[in-house]
Amino acid sequence: MDAPELAAITNYRRLAPDLITGGQPTEAQLALVAAAGAEVVINLGRLDPAYALPDERGTVEALGLIYEHIPVAWEQPTPADLDTFFAAMDRHAGRRVFVHCAANYRASAFVMLYRVLRLGWPIANALPDMRTIWDPAEYPAWQAFLERALHGTKDLP
Repeated sequence: MDAPELAAITNYRRLAPDLITGGQPTEAQLALVAAAGAEVVINLGRLDPAYALPDERGTVEALGLIYEHIPVAWEQPTPADLDTFFAAMDRHAGRRVFVHCAANYRASAFVMLYRVLRLGWPIANALPDMRTIWDPAEYPAWQAFLERALHGTKDLP
């Protein structure tokens, strides 16, 4: 069971016993994420002082967790970013992972794609977790990226 304070993380979601997503946590919230059982933190946000901690890697590693940083440009996510994320998720299969970015937009999209493209989930089962947070149709670069990643699908269901 997660501490109620975890809900204060922007768009916090526990998607499975081994998978949590959210927006940028504070240092105190990272400690709560560790206490909730996370073993790995994957940060998809950029190191922009407006949205990032000054030393997230140091904070995470001081908590005894593994830290991966994959800086995904909000304006232009790339297939290489997605491949790097898939490799990180594959590397940490079987561990409890917390994936985040600034607001859980990038994180929820990449996790949805991982579930569909790597784990074989039907898109109808993976998409709702992302859509409870945001709708990529409002962001043309993301809509196009998701459609390309999903093998040329014209429109997301």
